[in-house]
Amino acid sequence: QVQLVESGGGLVQAGQSLRLSCAASGNIFSFNLMTWYREAPGKQRELVASIANGGATNYADSVRGRFTISRDNAKNTMYLQINSLKPEDTAVYYCALLQRGKSYWGQGTQVTVSS
Repeated sequence: QVQLVESGGGLVQAGQSLRLSCAASGNIFSFNLMTWYREAPGKQRELVASIANGGATNYADSVRGRFTISRDNAKNTMYLQINSLKPEDTAVYYCALLQRGKSYWGQGTQVTVSS
C-alpha cells in the first residue's frame, strides 16, 4: 500500500505564490510517475503536471510557465511551485502516484485565490 499526504494549500491573493508538497510513504518502487491534478468547483478533475522518477516532466498548457513540478526521491516527496496565482487556479489539488499499473491518491489540499 501507498499513502500520499498533500500540504501547502491555503488562501492567497492573485499574483502570490504557493508551494504544495506531497509526501509518499509505504511500498514505493523505484520506477513510478507522480502527478498533480486539480478539481475546480463544477469542473472535472484535470491533470496539471507530472514527473517521472528520472525527472522528466510534463505540464498542462494552462499552467506551463507558472507551475514547476519537482521531486526528491530520497524523501519520496513531490512539490508543485505555483507562481503568479490566478483566481482560476482555485481548486482542490490532488497528488497521485502510478506504479506497476496501480494508482494511489492523496486526500487533496485546497487552494483558493482571491482577486
